[in-house]
Amino acid sequence: MTLSLEERLNQILPRVTSRDFLDSKGLGNEIGFWIFDYPPDRELDVREFVDGTVLPALSKQVPPLRTATVNLLQLVTSMLEERKLLDKALEMQAGKGDDSTLAALRSVLKEDKLAQKIAELVDVPNLDLLIITGVGAVYPMLRTHTLLSALHPIMGKTPLLMFFPGRYDGHSLRLFNTLAEDHYYRAFRLVPETT
Repeated sequence: MTLSLEERLNQILPRVTSRDFLDSKGLGNEIGFWIFDYPPDRELDVREFVDGTVLPALSKQVPPLRTATVNLLQLVTSMLEERKLLDKALEMQAGKGDDSTLAALRSVLKEDKLAQKIAELVDVPNLDLLIITGVGAVYPMLRTHTLLSALHPIMGKTPLLMFFPGRYDGHSLRLFNTLAEDHYYRAFRLVPETT
């Protein structure tokens, strides 16, 4: 049976609040990285559900769950602002185009630097769950599979849930369902489309 997006969204809370999920049980020594993939054209529906339903419900769990949410677009913007590069990047994009701007920002926005910034911003060892959003908004500034790999040593036993506008089949990530596949084998689909 194929599940609708709404049916899949409604399964997020029961999954992420289960003890097995929070303790990464049944993963065969794999890291607790989870991906909720969805059709890119449903971005606003997913964002509304996460912000309006999932996050408020997580804060009301008993006992309380210690969670943090990182929006990648906000993270990238704040990193550029900290280094006083945001305005320069916008000017460069207007004058020289996307390719030149991306090449100039590459050293600042390397995925390992973003992973370290996440570690600075949130107390990962004391979290029950880290949620990552804003994946589509930062393309092509960073690559999701490389960021996930950079987060491996930082996350320890803390589960990570990434909301991904595209397709993840357990072997590769396909952002927006159209871009070339990035192979990534170390995450699990949170809610598959079929039961």
